[in-house]
Amino acid sequence: MRQTLVCLARRVSGAQDPLHSGLGKYTTDVSNLPERYIKRKSTKVKYRSPKGIEFTPKFQSYRIVRHTLDRPWTSMYWSKNPAYGNIEAPVVLPIKSEDWMWFRGDRVEILTGPDKGKQGLINMIVQERNWVTVEGLNCKYSTVGAEGDFPGMMIKEEKPLLVTKDIALVDPSDEKITDVEWRFSESGTRIRVSARTGTTIPTPGQSEETIDYKTKAQYVLNKEKDTKPSVVEDVTYEPKLATFEMDIMDQMGIKETRIPKKTWWY
Repeated sequence: MRQTLVCLARRVSGAQDPLHSGLGKYTTDVSNLPERYIKRKSTKVKYRSPKGIEFTPKFQSYRIVRHTLDRPWTSMYWSKNPAYGNIEAPVVLPIKSEDWMWFRGDRVEILTGPDKGKQGLINMIVQERNWVTVEGLNCKYSTVGAEGDFPGMMIKEEKPLLVTKDIALVDPSDEKITDVEWRFSESGTRIRVSARTGTTIPTPGQSEETIDYKTKAQYVLNKEKDTKPSVVEDVTYEPKLATFEMDIMDQMGIKETRIPKKTWWY
């Protein structure tokens, strides 16, 4: 299975929408950016037919083959992963969006690597690769800027972990790893439940955080900087077929009574 089938298998809401980026919900929610913006920034046009009724409308774009920790709507991603390169598509196990059960703020235990057995909190999700990063664990250390007597600076980078085999969710009742299932409560709410003890694992509040607010309910508009939604949605321009001169005459109350002479084009 190639990565081209992942969105189809996940049944991402709006994946067939031409204005949808095709990225996972839990990948883009932290950025709090409009879907149209993400779509525009992550699309590289390969061919677009010229304007005109004599041309058949065609549009071809570059499909992102390999996702990394750099997000595809950023310039950093495209500088490291130029479009139209010979890139091999990674093999990714499809997980439906409704079956995804790892969220930012979840406590997990690492099952592989030098940090095996340690627990930490998820702080980033790359749903297209089934990746998460755990705060302060599974890190790569590199030294840059070493020259002469200067030892350089050490950079700490958290490396991705596969949710299918590298981590396991922790049961909050005894802080031990457990398999987790989606079930419905008596009120009809969909919840995560530990398969070992039956304990409910609530969705952490950190999963609602974005770069703009901690929780959506507590977000307050900045009266000096934020534009009110009512002002943004207000239609202030109505397109017309009139020329600039006609608009000026309309505003000044000038009525054109002259009838233009007929002309013919050959």
